[in-house]
Amino acid sequence: MTEEAIEAPRIVVGVDGSDSSKAALRWAVRQAELTGSAVEALTSWELPKTYGWPSPSAEVPDYEKDAGQALAETIRTAVGTGHPVEIRPLVVRGHAAAALLDAADGATLLVVGNRGHGGFAEALLGSVSQQCVQHASCPVVVVRGPGS
Repeated sequence: MTEEAIEAPRIVVGVDGSDSSKAALRWAVRQAELTGSAVEALTSWELPKTYGWPSPSAEVPDYEKDAGQALAETIRTAVGTGHPVEIRPLVVRGHAAAALLDAADGATLLVVGNRGHGGFAEALLGSVSQQCVQHASCPVVVVRGPGS
């Protein structure tokens, strides 16, 4: 039997630190318990748009490291440290929707919150959730955050 044949099913979940992404992570962990799946908790980052020349004395932040630390903290606060399933943190450079769609290729399920940090508070779905629902190659679950 090959390693691919015995690999646990994967549930990919988008995590940006918002309340709805924490709810999505908790939902994904509960579903993984029921199905014997591993959870891939994905956050993405992009270089900020800048104008002009940066100051020569300005320290350049490590965006990937910062995103990884924020993801680890969100996992810890949302599901604790003694979670019963394997959670694989993934930090990806790029647009959130594209990163989630790429990671979900071959997954059994993609889980996203209904809205992240950006956009309009009145929107039922955020732009990332909408892109995932429309273009994912696997089933998608959209989890509403508290107060949605």
